[in-house]
Amino acid sequence: MQVAISIAPTKSNLLSASVSLEFSTKGFELLDKKRNVLIREMMGLIGRAKDIQERIDVTFNEAYEALKVANITEGISKVQEIAEAVDEMDDYDVLLRSVMGVEVPTLKFQKKELEPSYSFYNTNNAFDIALIRFQEVKYLIYELAEVENSVYRLATEIKKTQKRTNALQNIQIPKFKEIVKYIQDVLEEKEREDFFRLKMVKKKSVKKDENM
Repeated sequence: MQVAISIAPTKSNLLSASVSLEFSTKGFELLDKKRNVLIREMMGLIGRAKDIQERIDVTFNEAYEALKVANITEGISKVQEIAEAVDEMDDYDVLLRSVMGVEVPTLKFQKKELEPSYSFYNTNNAFDIALIRFQEVKYLIYELAEVENSVYRLATEIKKTQKRTNALQNIQIPKFKEIVKYIQDVLEEKEREDFFRLKMVKKKSVKKDENM
């Protein structure tokens, strides 16, 4: 990478550029490590999300099949009336944990035994199965919501980190390397010129002494 350098080739500027190069290199190494950790975490969550989604699909199918039977045997209006009597639940808490500085959610909940709010006398087995399966789905959805939200946050941070590492790797680090090399080359050339000039002065001085 060729950089248009407009900086005085002095020792102080060489020191400043060297410090900036070292800082950029260490920054790149840390960000690269962070990116790799986040990617590993995200890939693990993606696998978990796939497993949960498959379990949801199976349980949903079982729940809807049982509900279909209940609608046929009990009647849709009766099933709907009983369903409306079931209390809504918000039996979970959302906590946050940090993964390399990224806050991802953790849903805390305790699976409870089903306590029907209706009389078993007024329903059949299909309705009970449907209710049990839908409760299982509810807990699976809690898990899936946690995982998918975590994946989204990690993916967003990975994208930001990737941009920073690219900027350091492809712009900042090459720029400071070029500046350091340029200043070192100029200073070394100047030292050679000074050495040659000093040598010539000494040579002339020796000749002058010999002629005296």
